[in-house]
Amino acid sequence: MSVSLGLMNPKNVSNVGAVMRAAGCFCVDSVFYTGARYDRARGFATDTKNAASTISLQHVDTLSQLVNTSCRIVCIEFVEGASSLISYEHHEHSVYLFGPEDGSLSQELIDIADDVLYVPTVGCMNLAASVNVVLYDRLAKSWDNTQIADDVLIKDNRDCRNRLKIQP
Repeated sequence: MSVSLGLMNPKNVSNVGAVMRAAGCFCVDSVFYTGARYDRARGFATDTKNAASTISLQHVDTLSQLVNTSCRIVCIEFVEGASSLISYEHHEHSVYLFGPEDGSLSQELIDIADDVLYVPTVGCMNLAASVNVVLYDRLAKSWDNTQIADDVLIKDNRDCRNRLKIQP
């Protein structure tokens, strides 16, 4: 399985940091971004899980560079004619493309996408929130529940100070 994210000219470093944290939580292989805004603010990192140490974060000139035959291109954007995330069946190999908070994905990307989805909300979410919702949806729809519903996963991934248990 391969999952990548493409971020079009992300607005600020805190959003990219939160995206990287989500990428680490949901087993994303790589994150790509365009534009110069993130590079200018990169020193103010907010990736509290340090996911960038294990997940590739790369600048690309354009997100259309990510198009290849082995991965499905999925644009997440409020676009007339788009399909709702609610009924979407995720594919094993996908690249999810997200626009900036103060703009949209380009028409070129919409035109070359295999799927165009929107998250049915009243108003639009910020970049990091959108990424989290889409990746959670992918997890909820594509994993066997036995892999995500056990105490081993909880013990391995909770905060080191959390020792809470449900009492019988």
